[in-house]
Amino acid sequence: MKTILFCMNPYSFGILEPVMQVLKEKKYEYIWFVRTAILEKFPYQDQRFTSKIEDLVRFNSDAIFVPGNEVPHYLRGVKTQVFHGLAGEKKSHFRIRSYFDLYLTQGPYFTRWFSKAASKHKDFSVVETGWSKLDVYGKELHKYDSDKLTLLKKSKAKKIILYAPTFSPSLTSAPHLLTQIEELAKSKEYLIVIKFHDLMAEDLIDSYKKLSMSFENVLFIEERNIIKYLLIADLMISDTSSVVYEFLLLDKPVITFKNNSLAIKWDNQLLFSGLVKRVAENLLKDPFKQQRLKILNEYHPYTDGNSAKRMVGAVEEYIKTNGVPEKRLISWFRRYKINKIFSKI
Repeated sequence: MKTILFCMNPYSFGILEPVMQVLKEKKYEYIWFVRTAILEKFPYQDQRFTSKIEDLVRFNSDAIFVPGNEVPHYLRGVKTQVFHGLAGEKKSHFRIRSYFDLYLTQGPYFTRWFSKAASKHKDFSVVETGWSKLDVYGKELHKYDSDKLTLLKKSKAKKIILYAPTFSPSLTSAPHLLTQIEELAKSKEYLIVIKFHDLMAEDLIDSYKKLSMSFENVLFIEERNIIKYLLIADLMISDTSSVVYEFLLLDKPVITFKNNSLAIKWDNQLLFSGLVKRVAENLLKDPFKQQRLKILNEYHPYTDGNSAKRMVGAVEEYIKTNGVPEKRLISWFRRYKINKIFSKI
């Protein structure tokens, strides 16, 4: 099965890496597509990759894994949506863009919605597989335990707090929580790890970097893969970022500010105040533990670390049943949009 791993943004690398490993095990031929603008961030330079759509046309693929919203309709292969997050509250997560033959959902909550949409549109299939990015939770849950102990010892702290806000100017908590994070840092019990999105405003990045230089127990990290810090943190602070759900699936407490989810199962604050108190209470009492179980069961109940295998298997089964699509039939407007996007690559 000749496969394209299709990357328009850096977050795609961590999602598709487990899929790549399965393709390797099966001895399938594959190629990475990496947009020119993110090439310097591509971590697998020893792998076969390209930034040219014409190379993909010549590759003549059987399958394309896409953790994004668009893929050229004229490429051969099963165009497979694998999603770039678990943002169940965002309407854009459920938008049917007509580019995909197959949707691989992460859990029952998403499967129900897309299955209903599939019945209406009748031109794509839905299979629940789990999400490849979270395979690490099943296979390497304790991989960074020694790193955690080292960080705690170095900072003389007892707990690790991860602050990971969204970058969206209208939704981010970053400009409002700077003084609150500083107050939290004054408690030497906590090591505060700050992880911003690649698209966060530069002035906010500078402000929080300055804060990290003022406190030994504040660490500003610029690593792209957040998984390590999700695994070692004891509590997360955020807002509307979809990474909240990735953390909740580890069954650990979360505090958000002005989250817009319709079904909040964690500590959500409507005012940018009282952070020190909220952190202490959530670490001590974990009052939302029972409510978190609903997220675990509905969003991603898979803990075996084999979602990537199920994803590749679902595509194999699709091809066995339906064959390999030569191209995707889409509207004039969608064709115009695709041609506009990919003529600029």
